[in-house]
Amino acid sequence: MLRKLSIVVVAAALVAAPLPVLAQSKKDSVVMGMTLEPPGLDPTNAAAAAIAEVTLYNIYETLTKINEDGSVSPLLAESWTASPDLKTYTFKLRKGVKFHNGEPFDSGAVKFSFERNAAATSTNKDRSLFQAFEKVETPDADTVVITLKYSEPNLPFLLGQASGSIVEPKSAATNVTQPVGTGPYQLGAWAKGSSITLNKWADYRNASAIKLSKVTIRFISDPAAQAAALLSNDVDAFPRIATRVVAQFKSDPRFTVLIGGSRAKTIVAINHRKKPLDDVRVRRAILAAIDRKALIDGAVEGFGTPIGSFYTPGSLGYVDTTGVNPYDPEKAKKLLSEAGVTAPLELSLKLPPPPYARQGGEIVAAQLAKVGIVAKIENVEWAQWLSQVFAGNGPHNFDLTIVSHVEPFDLVKITEPDYYLGYNNEKFNALYKQIVSTPEEAARAKLLGDAQRMLATDAVSAYLFQPQWPTVINKKLKGVWKEVPQFENDFSAWAWE
Repeated sequence: MLRKLSIVVVAAALVAAPLPVLAQSKKDSVVMGMTLEPPGLDPTNAAAAAIAEVTLYNIYETLTKINEDGSVSPLLAESWTASPDLKTYTFKLRKGVKFHNGEPFDSGAVKFSFERNAAATSTNKDRSLFQAFEKVETPDADTVVITLKYSEPNLPFLLGQASGSIVEPKSAATNVTQPVGTGPYQLGAWAKGSSITLNKWADYRNASAIKLSKVTIRFISDPAAQAAALLSNDVDAFPRIATRVVAQFKSDPRFTVLIGGSRAKTIVAINHRKKPLDDVRVRRAILAAIDRKALIDGAVEGFGTPIGSFYTPGSLGYVDTTGVNPYDPEKAKKLLSEAGVTAPLELSLKLPPPPYARQGGEIVAAQLAKVGIVAKIENVEWAQWLSQVFAGNGPHNFDLTIVSHVEPFDLVKITEPDYYLGYNNEKFNALYKQIVSTPEEAARAKLLGDAQRMLATDAVSAYLFQPQWPTVINKKLKGVWKEVPQFENDFSAWAWE
């Protein structure tokens, strides 16, 4: 009996011995939830923000890096200088950097990337920015000189966006499914419809600073399923989670809830190519029928600030234009009558998957119905929305749609002749050219105010709200951003405490 007891004691000791060692080791992997799956993994050829959420600063890098507070710091460029007229920028590149496939990063790769983005066949969401480059010069392997057609004080910020990702020329054509960048992570696996796994790149120039060896990104569109995944510990973090589930996590000590600001604009986009939507009175009627506050409360649980133009509070030259087209159902009916519209006016309302669009669409349709506009809801998947509604080459097959434009400094989009809204106003285009030709900040701010008032007066879209983005994370996970200057998840900063 004594011998048996001794064996049990010794065995127990052997099992217990490693436990203190195990307890000291930190987790080096994380599972993150995302609402939408990206259509591909090349952020330079498609507009979906979900691509950047996976790839930006993780797989690909840019010359500059946009930080949580919106400031810009060096990344692939060590430094830069600008000419007094803000038309010429000289970037000094980081030396000794290589791509995942072993090819060197140099000025040639930068020139290739930017000229590829500007090509007539490019589908880069910011193609107009790169087409504004007069020339891209490479005096040596470590220097890039960009000369613009107009002054652009925001160029360092703009080049830190996903659309400015530097790609390796030999692998660029296959980046959609086999991404090659200079970032700290490589694609491990992509289970379509389910998840993407990123693995730490051992040869990254600063690999020792990267704490997570593996990141798994799970795609969960249903709000209830998002909450369940967090509560069951299947997911450690869920940036930009559905607003309707946030309240239940605020009092749960296992989680941290972050409420971040943004420069996004959630709008009811109106297709000016369709009659009678080409009539400003009809567009103003649509705006007058929408109660922004009721929509913000009902669609995003109050996580938003009303806006009246394609511009957000906190941006240079912001003016409050919500009073230009206030909620006034009786005025909406009168405007429709003046435009010769016979009720009911039937319009399509195409809604992409995000909850703000699907929930918001129900509310918008109910509000429009009260003034004699029947909005027929069509729920579409993200790929359908991009191809049918948004794509520059058409077919722009929609009357109304709801979407959040998440990029800052994107007023230029309104001037693009093939932009999905179909608003082609030479007066606005001339005003925008004046804005970008004015390097002096105070004068530029005044012109930006004029642009906002013009967009509001012309009722280019039904401007709804600037969203706040809630993020729920395991309280032991650190480095996740609260603020959202753009859609990104910088895994290089994430770590377990």
